[in-house]
Amino acid sequence: MICLPLSPGWFLSKVFPLSCAVQNYAWGKVGLDSEVAKLVVGGDTSAVIEADKHYAELWMGAHPKGDALIKDNRIAQRTLGQWIADYPACLGSKVKDTFQGQLPFLFKVLSVNTALSIQAHPNRELAGRLHAQFPEHYPDNNHKPEMAVALTHFEGLCGFRPVEEIIGFLKSVPEFHALVGRETAGELVSSRGEAGRTSLALKKCFTRMMNCEKKVFVDQLNMLVKRVTEEAAAGKDTSDSNSELLLRLHSQYPGDIGCFSIYFLNRIVLEPGDAMFLGANEPHAYLNGDCIECMACSDNTVRAGLTPKFIDVNTLCEMLNYSPAPASAKIFPSIQDPSDPFVYLYDPPVPDFTVMRIQVPASVRQYTVAPVDCAGILLVIEGEATGTSAAALSDITLSRGTVLFISANESVSLHITSPSGMTMYRACSLL
Repeated sequence: MICLPLSPGWFLSKVFPLSCAVQNYAWGKVGLDSEVAKLVVGGDTSAVIEADKHYAELWMGAHPKGDALIKDNRIAQRTLGQWIADYPACLGSKVKDTFQGQLPFLFKVLSVNTALSIQAHPNRELAGRLHAQFPEHYPDNNHKPEMAVALTHFEGLCGFRPVEEIIGFLKSVPEFHALVGRETAGELVSSRGEAGRTSLALKKCFTRMMNCEKKVFVDQLNMLVKRVTEEAAAGKDTSDSNSELLLRLHSQYPGDIGCFSIYFLNRIVLEPGDAMFLGANEPHAYLNGDCIECMACSDNTVRAGLTPKFIDVNTLCEMLNYSPAPASAKIFPSIQDPSDPFVYLYDPPVPDFTVMRIQVPASVRQYTVAPVDCAGILLVIEGEATGTSAAALSDITLSRGTVLFISANESVSLHITSPSGMTMYRACSLL
């Protein structure tokens, strides 16, 4: 329990709404095309959305670069981070002890218009080394596993393709073959059927391409773009060059080596509710669409293409998981909660976070957001309700864009007023 001197009538609110930070990165969707912008307006009708501004990310958590504001002036603390520092027991005893009194995750919404960088996140050991050597580029010593759950049709690159697919592109895309090199490509072909050799050959191929001299890869990329554009204009089928995606990425990042990564990495397509989990050292890039994202609280990203930011090709090539697998293997399944038929769990193999999708049907008017033994953040995607909780100072109105902090072991009873039910996402750490 929290041991503080209590004045008569003093009440500690442990469930309260948040006003969350928006990040306006250049790759984000613009104005009200952005799911982030729509949620911001839903959660605060006085918010002004600028028609030509990029609304890329909504940060729901206590990260120092985007600490959520508490939307209740009866609570003395201004931000969620300050409140947790004063009342760490709200995290739940296991989370408080395991994560040194810190909220272990950052919950986000992303609205992606143009591709994010080819990147991977280090494990804890590598994060510690990178932070010690290059603190200006790797600002902390934590790992950064993350999960994306689609809110709309969502597209990304994730993990190395099956070797047969990569070999197929080496045959059908001569410009790609030129960057990898005949000898290195031959090693990949001859390694088939031997997992260890295949991983080494794949690493050699990818590293060779990523380390090409700029003039060489820019010339090959320009030749490739010219060729597929002319072939398409002549009515030829250019799908064996992955031309649609190639031309799209080249229009966004002309002359970037990352355009060739599409021949190594799986293209993943998620529909609403589908998810992918990105563990340590997994190469990936988000391409387009809107998603929920949850991650360990870290800023460590190793980049090597499709970005104007700092790139660290050698670290990326050295750290990656070179285990080829089909795109279908990258889809992370949700599991229906046995104790609540409206809850679907996305429970990755890391302790930092679990995501729940709560889908309450139109036929249900009363629903309880159940208590769990850890603090959580709840986001309303669709629907309206009045929420009551013994741990709240007053009733809470919930609608699209509402974000609630719910302390460990607290519940919220919802009286649903919208005719079509509710869709909500909840992040927590189920140790």
